[in-house]
Amino acid sequence: MRFIAFDFETTGTVPGVDQIVEIGAVRFVNGEPEAVFSTLVDPLRPIPPGASNVNGIFDHMVKGKPTIDTLLESFAEFCGDDVMVAHNAPFDAQFLTADIKKHESSAPKGLVLDSLPIARKVFPGLPNYKLGTLVQHLKIPTAEFHRAEADATYLGHMFTAMVKRISIGGQAPQIANLVALTGKPELRFPQIVRQPKQMDLFGAF
Repeated sequence: MRFIAFDFETTGTVPGVDQIVEIGAVRFVNGEPEAVFSTLVDPLRPIPPGASNVNGIFDHMVKGKPTIDTLLESFAEFCGDDVMVAHNAPFDAQFLTADIKKHESSAPKGLVLDSLPIARKVFPGLPNYKLGTLVQHLKIPTAEFHRAEADATYLGHMFTAMVKRISIGGQAPQIANLVALTGKPELRFPQIVRQPKQMDLFGAF
Protein backbone atom coordinates (compact mmCIF):
# COMPACT_ATOMS: atom_id res chain seq x y z
CA MET A 1 0.00 0.00 0.00
CA ARG A 2 1.20 3.49 -0.86
CA PHE A 3 0.13 6.57 1.07
CA ILE A 4 1.40 9.85 2.51
CA ALA A 5 1.17 10.43 6.27
CA PHE A 6 1.13 14.14 7.04
CA ASP A 7 0.97 16.52 9.97
CA PHE A 8 1.07 20.27 10.44
CA GLU A 9 2.14 22.33 13.44
CA THR A 10 0.30 25.64 13.71
CA THR A 11 0.12 28.89 15.65
CA GLY A 12 -3.28 27.93 17.04
CA THR A 13 -6.50 26.09 16.35
CA VAL A 14 -8.46 28.40 14.00
CA PRO A 15 -7.95 27.69 10.26
CA GLY A 16 -7.71 30.83 8.17
CA VAL A 17 -6.69 32.85 11.22
CA ASP A 18 -3.87 30.79 12.69
CA GLN A 19 -1.03 29.70 10.43
CA ILE A 20 0.99 26.60 9.63
CA VAL A 21 4.51 26.77 11.10
CA GLU A 22 5.73 23.30 10.12
CA ILE A 23 4.87 20.73 7.45
CA GLY A 24 5.79 17.09 7.81
CA ALA A 25 4.82 14.52 5.19
CA VAL A 26 6.22 11.02 4.74
CA ARG A 27 5.45 8.76 1.79
CA PHE A 28 5.08 5.13 2.86
CA VAL A 29 5.33 2.26 0.38
CA ASN A 30 4.63 -1.28 1.59
CA GLY A 31 4.88 -0.16 5.18
CA GLU A 32 8.22 1.64 4.96
CA PRO A 33 9.08 5.36 4.66
CA GLU A 34 10.25 6.14 1.14
CA ALA A 35 10.40 9.95 0.89
CA VAL A 36 9.99 12.98 3.15
CA PHE A 37 8.75 16.53 2.74
CA SER A 38 9.62 18.46 5.89
CA THR A 39 10.10 22.17 6.52
CA LEU A 40 9.52 24.91 9.03
CA VAL A 41 7.27 27.69 7.72
CA ASP A 42 7.51 31.39 8.51
CA PRO A 43 3.95 32.43 9.50
CA LEU A 44 4.88 36.12 9.18
CA ARG A 45 3.47 36.71 12.66
CA PRO A 46 4.57 35.92 16.22
CA ILE A 47 3.93 32.40 17.45
CA PRO A 48 1.81 32.51 20.63
CA PRO A 49 3.56 31.11 23.72
CA GLY A 50 0.83 28.50 24.15
CA ALA A 51 1.55 27.05 20.71
CA SER A 52 5.30 27.09 21.29
CA ASN A 53 4.82 25.28 24.59
CA VAL A 54 3.09 22.46 22.70
CA ASN A 55 5.27 22.09 19.61
CA GLY A 56 8.57 23.56 20.74
CA ILE A 57 8.69 25.90 17.72
CA PHE A 58 9.67 29.48 18.51
CA ASP A 59 9.86 32.69 16.49
CA HIS A 60 13.65 32.54 15.99
CA MET A 61 13.32 29.05 14.47
CA VAL A 62 10.93 30.12 11.70
CA LYS A 63 12.36 33.54 10.92
CA GLY A 64 13.56 33.55 7.31
CA LYS A 65 12.11 30.12 6.54
CA PRO A 66 9.90 29.70 3.45
CA THR A 67 6.42 31.19 3.64
CA ILE A 68 3.41 28.98 2.93
CA ASP A 69 2.67 30.59 -0.45
CA THR A 70 6.12 29.49 -1.70
CA LEU A 71 5.62 25.91 -0.47
CA LEU A 72 2.14 24.97 -1.66
CA GLU A 73 3.18 24.10 -5.22
CA SER A 74 6.07 21.86 -4.20
CA PHE A 75 3.98 20.19 -1.49
CA ALA A 76 1.25 19.45 -4.03
CA GLU A 77 3.85 17.97 -6.40
CA PHE A 78 5.28 15.81 -3.62
CA CYS A 79 1.85 14.44 -2.71
CA GLY A 80 0.57 14.02 -6.28
CA ASP A 81 -2.52 11.83 -6.28
CA ASP A 82 -1.39 9.52 -3.46
CA VAL A 83 -3.84 8.73 -0.67
CA MET A 84 -3.13 11.03 2.28
CA VAL A 85 -3.55 10.11 5.93
CA ALA A 86 -3.72 12.37 8.99
CA HIS A 87 -4.84 11.85 12.57
CA ASN A 88 -7.93 14.01 13.02
CA ALA A 89 -7.55 14.85 9.33
CA PRO A 90 -10.29 17.52 9.09
CA PHE A 91 -8.27 19.75 11.44
CA ASP A 92 -5.09 19.64 9.35
CA ALA A 93 -7.00 19.69 6.07
CA GLN A 94 -8.81 22.91 6.99
CA PHE A 95 -5.52 24.73 7.51
CA LEU A 96 -4.11 23.69 4.15
CA THR A 97 -7.43 24.32 2.42
CA ALA A 98 -7.50 27.89 3.75
CA ASP A 99 -4.06 28.55 2.28
CA ILE A 100 -4.87 26.83 -1.02
CA LYS A 101 -7.91 29.07 -1.44
CA LYS A 102 -6.13 32.22 -0.28
CA HIS A 103 -3.24 31.78 -2.70
CA GLU A 104 -5.22 30.01 -5.47
CA SER A 105 -2.59 27.32 -5.39
CA SER A 106 -2.19 23.77 -6.60
CA ALA A 107 -3.26 21.13 -4.08
CA PRO A 108 -2.67 17.44 -3.43
CA LYS A 109 -5.10 15.42 -5.54
CA GLY A 110 -5.44 12.28 -3.43
CA LEU A 111 -8.20 11.24 -1.07
CA VAL A 112 -7.60 12.29 2.55
CA LEU A 113 -8.22 9.60 5.18
CA ASP A 114 -8.78 10.30 8.87
CA SER A 115 -7.01 7.65 10.95
CA LEU A 116 -8.73 8.73 14.19
CA PRO A 117 -12.24 7.25 13.66
CA ILE A 118 -10.72 4.16 12.02
CA ALA A 119 -8.52 3.60 15.09
CA ARG A 120 -11.55 3.82 17.38
CA LYS A 121 -13.11 0.88 15.54
CA VAL A 122 -9.96 -1.20 15.05
CA PHE A 123 -8.64 -0.77 18.60
CA PRO A 124 -11.71 -0.59 20.86
CA GLY A 125 -11.31 -0.05 24.58
CA LEU A 126 -8.27 2.23 24.70
CA PRO A 127 -8.35 5.05 27.28
CA ASN A 128 -8.14 7.60 24.44
CA TYR A 129 -7.18 7.72 20.77
CA LYS A 130 -4.42 10.30 20.75
CA LEU A 131 -1.59 9.45 18.39
CA GLY A 132 0.78 8.94 21.32
CA THR A 133 -1.58 6.47 22.98
CA LEU A 134 -1.98 4.45 19.78
CA VAL A 135 1.74 4.43 19.07
CA GLN A 136 2.45 3.26 22.63
CA HIS A 137 -0.25 0.58 22.36
CA LEU A 138 1.41 -0.74 19.19
CA LYS A 139 4.91 -0.49 20.75
CA ILE A 140 6.19 1.71 17.92
CA PRO A 141 9.56 3.26 18.89
CA THR A 142 9.28 7.02 19.49
CA ALA A 143 11.34 10.03 20.46
CA GLU A 144 9.69 13.47 20.44
CA PHE A 145 6.03 14.26 19.71
CA HIS A 146 4.37 17.40 18.34
CA ARG A 147 6.93 17.97 15.61
CA ALA A 148 5.46 17.50 12.17
CA GLU A 149 7.89 15.06 10.54
CA ALA A 150 8.16 12.89 13.65
CA ASP A 151 4.39 12.73 14.14
CA ALA A 152 3.86 11.96 10.44
CA THR A 153 6.36 9.11 10.69
CA TYR A 154 4.69 7.66 13.80
CA LEU A 155 1.33 8.02 12.10
CA GLY A 156 2.55 6.17 9.01
CA HIS A 157 3.73 3.22 11.09
CA MET A 158 0.53 3.26 13.13
CA PHE A 159 -1.66 3.38 10.03
CA THR A 160 0.32 0.51 8.46
CA ALA A 161 -0.20 -1.60 11.59
CA MET A 162 -3.88 -0.71 11.67
CA VAL A 163 -4.40 -1.68 8.03
CA LYS A 164 -2.61 -4.99 8.62
CA ARG A 165 -4.96 -5.65 11.52
CA ILE A 166 -8.00 -5.47 9.24
CA SER A 167 -6.42 -7.05 6.16
CA ILE A 168 -7.76 -10.40 5.01
CA GLY A 169 -5.35 -12.96 3.65
CA GLY A 170 -2.65 -10.30 3.38
CA GLN A 171 -4.91 -8.19 1.17
CA ALA A 172 -5.34 -4.61 2.39
CA PRO A 173 -8.91 -3.29 2.46
CA GLN A 174 -10.13 -1.18 -0.43
CA ILE A 175 -9.88 2.57 0.03
CA ALA A 176 -13.68 2.80 -0.16
CA ASN A 177 -13.91 0.46 2.82
CA LEU A 178 -11.45 2.58 4.79
CA VAL A 179 -13.51 5.67 4.01
CA ALA A 180 -16.61 3.81 5.20
CA LEU A 181 -14.85 3.02 8.49
CA THR A 182 -14.40 6.75 9.12
CA GLY A 183 -18.15 7.21 9.02
CA LYS A 184 -17.63 10.46 7.12
CA PRO A 185 -17.90 11.57 3.47
CA GLU A 186 -14.82 11.55 1.27
CA LEU A 187 -12.40 14.34 2.07
CA ARG A 188 -10.29 16.00 -0.62
CA PHE A 189 -8.45 19.27 -1.06
CA PRO A 190 -10.03 21.80 -3.44
CA GLN A 191 -8.62 21.82 -6.96
CA ILE A 192 -8.54 25.47 -7.95
CA VAL A 193 -8.11 26.64 -11.50
CA ARG A 194 -6.56 30.07 -11.28
CA GLN A 195 -8.55 32.54 -13.35
CA PRO A 196 -6.59 35.06 -15.43
CA LYS A 197 -7.01 38.51 -13.96
CA GLN A 198 -8.75 40.93 -16.29
CA MET A 199 -6.69 43.90 -17.46
CA ASP A 200 -7.73 47.26 -16.10
CA LEU A 201 -8.70 48.88 -19.40
CA PHE A 202 -9.29 52.23 -17.78
CA GLY A 203 -6.25 52.36 -15.54
CA ALA A 204 -4.10 54.13 -18.13
CA PHE A 205 -6.54 57.02 -18.63
